[in-house]
Amino acid sequence: MEVLLFILPVFFALSVLIVPKSGVRAYGIIGSLAVLGVVIACMMQYSNDGTVHLFGNKEEWLRSTGITMSFGYDGISLLMLLLTAVLVPLILVSNFKNELAENRLFTSMVFFMQLGLIGVFISMDGLWFYVFWEITLIPIFLISWWFGAPERKAALMKFFIYTFVGSLAMLAALIGLKVNAASFQIEDLKAVILTSKTACWLALGFFLAFAIKIPIFPFHTWQPDTYTKSPMAGTMLLSGIMLKMALYGMIRWMIPLFPEAMSCLQYPVIILATIGVVYGAIIAIKQKDMKRVFAFASMSHVGLIAAAIMVWDFDALSGSMVQIVNHGLVAVGLFLAVEIIERRTGTRNLPDLGGFAKQAPKFAFWFAVLAFASVSVPLTSGFIGEFLMLKGLVQFDMIIGIIAGTTLILGAVYTFRAYQLSMYGPVTRDQFADLHWSELIVLAIIIIAVVILGVYPAIITDFVNPSLKIVLETVSTPSGL
Repeated sequence: MEVLLFILPVFFALSVLIVPKSGVRAYGIIGSLAVLGVVIACMMQYSNDGTVHLFGNKEEWLRSTGITMSFGYDGISLLMLLLTAVLVPLILVSNFKNELAENRLFTSMVFFMQLGLIGVFISMDGLWFYVFWEITLIPIFLISWWFGAPERKAALMKFFIYTFVGSLAMLAALIGLKVNAASFQIEDLKAVILTSKTACWLALGFFLAFAIKIPIFPFHTWQPDTYTKSPMAGTMLLSGIMLKMALYGMIRWMIPLFPEAMSCLQYPVIILATIGVVYGAIIAIKQKDMKRVFAFASMSHVGLIAAAIMVWDFDALSGSMVQIVNHGLVAVGLFLAVEIIERRTGTRNLPDLGGFAKQAPKFAFWFAVLAFASVSVPLTSGFIGEFLMLKGLVQFDMIIGIIAGTTLILGAVYTFRAYQLSMYGPVTRDQFADLHWSELIVLAIIIIAVVILGVYPAIITDFVNPSLKIVLETVSTPSGL
């Protein structure tokens, strides 16, 4: 069963290249749903005892290098797989009306990116984790390069250089750790005992790769332009799924491999992430381009998740997992709302928009619910996630927790400002078509999921908490260092 997680994305990525142009839309959605089916099957057969279900050969694959064919998943990995498998078909359906949806190369690159993401989330060998991490960069770069805005090239080259340098730093750290390990298998890497100084230097390699991908302030400068210049589907993939690799990597790899480094990295990383929370929110408030508003908003939200992960507290980690799912769903929904407006008006400039609530009441309703979900009001999935994360930060450091908590106010300001300027005021267009069936389906699924998880967040927490407990038990807590 598990091998289908690799086979299906490759099969659909290649076979879509020979599908008639008129059938590409449906074929892509069918393929993505097939991958979702496999992920659900893996979740159903998982015992949910928190242990890692390994498959593949844990023996050295290449004796001279120490590479193992070690793959597996626990509750954390399966949640990330499910988020990926749900968002990919939603992204494809949301682009159903676009010409891009019938492009074979675009759909093929989406499947290749899904392959890379799946590999990242189930690799239990450090080198395979790195290989799949790099694989994800190629399709998203090509999607944005081939189908992005005319002025995209400078932004994308900056994105490529940033992420490639970060990846090389992670590879160097991984090789440095392997020098004293029996193999690249994660348990062998964890078994290496390091001095605090050595651990700090090696952990910095992983942190640089993750900080760029998330992004954490001040490694964020590639993000706004890349999000803005990429096609909307590319932006959805970047914000909804791709940055989650780094958050997952912090939990699975960086902290467990280098617990000795927490004494020197914990406070600096939390401070940088908290600065990003406030900085991203303030800059989002000042933006006129609606897409840039939500690009900086994404930076602010994930900065809070990164800070909470570094607290390395059970409740904070549990809240982080809830918020990872919430952010993935809401980010795709918000960027779809921007796409709907731009597709009908030809602009994303807020001063040029307004009055659409009168012309498209269905869109105005679903967009409003999405806005409330974005600011984490009670009964939405973001509420319990942010509560647990801020609780962990306040317990860690009261001042940092209070500063991070300003996201509740600032987030409401930039979100409702964007909604008000676009939905209300003088009517700026003679016509604004209401939701197409494909757009309605995506927004409805996202909102229903967000509300269900808000009412009953235990769907997520009960599933991941056993795995989080094992991760915490096997890694020394910061206070014990």
